[in-house]
Amino acid sequence: MQAVILAGGLGTRLQPYTFFIPKPMLPLGNKPLLEYLIDWIKKLKNIDEVIICVSYLHRTIEDYFEDGGRFGMKITYAHSERPLATGGQLKTAEKMLNDRFICLYGDSVYDFNLEKMVKGHEKSKAFLSMALMKYKTRLKYGFIDTNDKGNIVTAWREKPEVEGLINIGCYIMEKEFLRMIPKSSTIGMDKIVKDVITQKKKVNAYTIASGFIDIGDKRSYLDAYKKYMKKLGSI
Repeated sequence: MQAVILAGGLGTRLQPYTFFIPKPMLPLGNKPLLEYLIDWIKKLKNIDEVIICVSYLHRTIEDYFEDGGRFGMKITYAHSERPLATGGQLKTAEKMLNDRFICLYGDSVYDFNLEKMVKGHEKSKAFLSMALMKYKTRLKYGFIDTNDKGNIVTAWREKPEVEGLINIGCYIMEKEFLRMIPKSSTIGMDKIVKDVITQKKKVNAYTIASGFIDIGDKRSYLDAYKKYMKKLGSI
């Protein structure tokens, strides 16, 4: 089985950190973020290759990981001349993929049972499986409810708490999924998955309670960095 890591984004929400370092290479403790992903993938017994989709500052990634020999994993690269968003990035790896594969976003850290997710996908014969996590947040503003005509205030809900399931950027995909992505297109994964759902193809939900850290912006990155530095200091 192969795995694809999407690592070609500009990391605009993490500037100025990402002016000279691609987001997946930002340090967490004593290793770059991308190395944690590869270490996690290696836990699967039947994984034999990782394809990293690169674009922005790709040499930094390629020079560090090379062919994957020193990480105990075959690593190859799919290139795009410009960032293509998550769906477009994945499309660049199409010719390198043989069959069913794992797809990960390169700006997160995962620590859940990936093998269980893969087995669930195979057993259910799904077209796509998505890893989801329960998320709860309190809104910044209060909500005002009105009647059907919108001219009478009926309630005031001050900074209500909302909760639901969020996508954490880890998928198990059948190779046919790639046929749904237009070539050389800047398109997000959300648009493709919505098309899959519209076409009534089976999409599995694999829900976790923990085991996901997002490194999408400066605040979340600094929180994760402190956590890993603290862990490193206790060794």
